[in-house]
Amino acid sequence: MTLAKTDIKTDTMTAELLQAFIDIVGAGNALTSAEDIRPYLTENRGLYHGVSALVLKPGTTAEVSSIMALASQSGTPIVPVSGRTGLVGGQVPREGGQDILLSLERMNRIREVDPVADVMVVDGGAILAEVQKAAEAHDRLFPLSLGSEGSCRIGGNLATNAGGTAVLAYGNMRQLCLGLEVVLPTGEIWDGLRRLKKDNSGYDLRDLFIGAEGTLGVITGAVLKMVPRPRGRQVAYAGLASPEAALHLFETASQRCGSALTGFELMPRIGIEFTTKHIPGVRDPLNSIHPWYALIDISTSDSAETAETMMQDLLADAFEAGLVADAAIASSIAQQDAFWHLRESMSEAQRPEGGSIKHDVSVPISRIPAFLADADLAVHALMPDARICAFGHLGDGNIHYNISQPVGADKAAFIARWRDMNAVVHAVVHQHGGSISAEHGVGQLKRDELSASRPAIETELMRRIKQAFDPAGIMNPGKVIS
Repeated sequence: MTLAKTDIKTDTMTAELLQAFIDIVGAGNALTSAEDIRPYLTENRGLYHGVSALVLKPGTTAEVSSIMALASQSGTPIVPVSGRTGLVGGQVPREGGQDILLSLERMNRIREVDPVADVMVVDGGAILAEVQKAAEAHDRLFPLSLGSEGSCRIGGNLATNAGGTAVLAYGNMRQLCLGLEVVLPTGEIWDGLRRLKKDNSGYDLRDLFIGAEGTLGVITGAVLKMVPRPRGRQVAYAGLASPEAALHLFETASQRCGSALTGFELMPRIGIEFTTKHIPGVRDPLNSIHPWYALIDISTSDSAETAETMMQDLLADAFEAGLVADAAIASSIAQQDAFWHLRESMSEAQRPEGGSIKHDVSVPISRIPAFLADADLAVHALMPDARICAFGHLGDGNIHYNISQPVGADKAAFIARWRDMNAVVHAVVHQHGGSISAEHGVGQLKRDELSASRPAIETELMRRIKQAFDPAGIMNPGKVIS
């Protein structure tokens, strides 16, 4: 259905305009009842709640183009929705009810797999776990791995430049993507599905959309990199005295294992206690108690024996140097998965303990011990009984600095201190030359702080880019940049 611009009232969401959007995808692919729309109106932690009269589920890039053309014509704000696993409110509409949600859940195809070139082409709504399976079917690996991989979608992974557990070896989504297909706010389609590893022809438009959180356009397709599937893998779990010991262990592992070191995670004792207490089937791999733990993952291109020997030699060196107090090497694939399940369940395990104020931050790797020490002092100065559960990807500097409420505290009163706690922790992050958003994105949660903490020219350049791509301001308004 095509409407002349004069046919549409832009000040209200008229029934005629809603029907025009519905006609693009068909009534069976549009949600209009409050009950059906409700799951799309909040983020996982319940921090943000929005209002919308309509969820559209296009099935093709052409339909997304028609939706955006009508939105541009009518001045209707559009909020792209991927797997709805985001944690910063980036996928949540505003409270005024003027936003329409555009879900890519029907656009979930694996378009093509090319094992010779080690690439695959997928829809923006392809589920990450299905992408991993498609690579595995061709004896390849798509290395992005997240706790939400069974429900998160590639478009959202790209829009937030997701990292996950293997950034150390393979990089984040920016490094795992060669090309994009994007529908612009005007409805124009940019076909940038190039499979080239070398292309220096002008500005890299791809990188503008990756990490933009749907504020510049809708990612409807992507060319993803695959890598040869490792032939050998070994995972170990080590007990440590301190973050300093973990950092030295990481240095040793990097020197001894090189590119075979695919994961290095840091976990505190309190995180182990929460996880073994609240997650069914999870147990502590070590019999003795330690203040800190490291999860080490090694992948090799030749054989399981090589990975096993490499891990044993690494731990032998670490024991001799006094870096490791105890360690367990996985004896099976099931045990490797169990070690990782413990780490990946750590955030979820905080929920039964009450309110949790979370920080997704990064600092230079060499500064992690100092950051943790300074942040702990700052947090306890603000709230002496707060329980700090700081864990994450030591190998790439990304720490999930989460704070659980004091035992017996009122959850609502604790959560009400979210901004105060953010200010304290983020001040320490800036002190150590870090970033307040490592892999979760900015969304609504960190939008104002991002603008306030970056150099004025940097914020201004971001605004100019937003204005150039979305002059009408209809593309996921209120997110990333104010």
